[in-house]
Amino acid sequence: MAKSSSGQPLFVFDNSYARLPDRFAARLNPQPVKTPGWIAFNKGLAEALALDARALKTPEGLEVFAGNTVPDGANPLAMIYAGQQFGHWNPQLGDGRALLLGEVVDQQGTRFDVQLKGSGPTPFSRMGDGRAWLGPVMREYLVSEAMYALGIPTTRALAAVSTGETIIREAPLPGAVLTRVSRGHIRVGTFQYFASQQDDEALRLLTDHCLHRFYPDRAEAEWPGAALFEAVVEAQATLIARWMAVGFIHGVMNTDNVSIAGETIDYGPCAFMDEYQPDKVFSSIDEMGRYAYSNQPRIGHWNLVQLAQALLPLMGADEESAVAAAQAAVDRYPDISQSSMRGLFADKLGLGTVNADTSKALADDLLALMAEHKADFTNTFRALSNDDHAFLSAVSEESAVQEWLARWHEALAMAEQDVADVREAMRRVNPKYIPRNHRIEEAIRAGIVGDFAPFERLHTLLKTPFDEQPDHDDLSQTPQESERVRYTFCGT
Repeated sequence: MAKSSSGQPLFVFDNSYARLPDRFAARLNPQPVKTPGWIAFNKGLAEALALDARALKTPEGLEVFAGNTVPDGANPLAMIYAGQQFGHWNPQLGDGRALLLGEVVDQQGTRFDVQLKGSGPTPFSRMGDGRAWLGPVMREYLVSEAMYALGIPTTRALAAVSTGETIIREAPLPGAVLTRVSRGHIRVGTFQYFASQQDDEALRLLTDHCLHRFYPDRAEAEWPGAALFEAVVEAQATLIARWMAVGFIHGVMNTDNVSIAGETIDYGPCAFMDEYQPDKVFSSIDEMGRYAYSNQPRIGHWNLVQLAQALLPLMGADEESAVAAAQAAVDRYPDISQSSMRGLFADKLGLGTVNADTSKALADDLLALMAEHKADFTNTFRALSNDDHAFLSAVSEESAVQEWLARWHEALAMAEQDVADVREAMRRVNPKYIPRNHRIEEAIRAGIVGDFAPFERLHTLLKTPFDEQPDHDDLSQTPQESERVRYTFCGT
């Protein structure tokens, strides 16, 4: 067991999920690695979790983050779940390369999971090695922390360490372990697993656990399944809208990758768009475009229908009332999704006080122009936040774009809004910097040969994505043709 050099525990764990019955998880320790080394440690997150950052950034802490020692109070386990992967049912998945060490409670009383990812094989590895190579660990660290800085609910990265071991994927690659922090790792697929087992007792226990942990204001509802489902519908509809407003494509929205806590989880073949294309796909395995950018709200809806089916035994006094409750909740999803999208894009355009129909028409027309001219998603909204000339340069000087700009000015004038004030507010919601794919790949290539300076520079920049940082303006530029990243990969 690991303690700090002062003899104090590195973590103060209170492991509620581990107190559920044994069939909820497999209990085992992480598999030690050869020669761990630091890649990154998130001091700010450690302090927010009321952890001793100085004690964690030590040789003792490194051994914990590598999986070589188990900290006092931990109860390592691999969670079981099922899921639909690209629409195809898999009756048993589970944490195949991750272990939940335990749960910590921050100073506000919020509970967080601390999980090792890449910590070795588990009973759910399905013949995999249970390891992670450096690239996906660096990508998840950068993208999840960028999402947090952009204000989007997400899992976060507490630490990343190298293992000194070689991982075999398409080639021999350096190994790494990510320490991931989340409000909870329970997924739609967790409920699907117990529903497929016809284990109503487990469903009741899991539902009660989730309500008390994630949605305590609904915990005393008459029908807990209905209360939980309504909460998850709202959380997922708004979450997907928020990440789409920054041009993010999750890449693999399988039901085992949908968090009940309403966080973005599992940053595998994810990416931020450069030029706006509504049907854009990056994932190398998404050959049919199931998880394309514009399809994400529809897939969110589909995933929630699967959750409703799993929760039906807890949603009403009989099947008819349960189905009615499920249908009523899932029918709210399109309105919540569309309303969230309209509001977010109105804010991105500074049109929050403008007539809703006018605002929507301007947003729709701008996106159409951006698609036509292959304009960069992030840079277009940021340019409009600065001045007219920058906007026209970002999209096109052609008459249709100039006409759109005139309409935008007219809408603000009709609402008696000062353009300078509006643009100042727009700069607070339209980021200057995102983790662009080619920059992530650049950081990974350098990391493979032991140079983490590009990673550290990008990570530091992305902590304040809305601020002008002239020394790093090259990181806001779109990729050259030779730099384009056309596909992203899971890394398993």
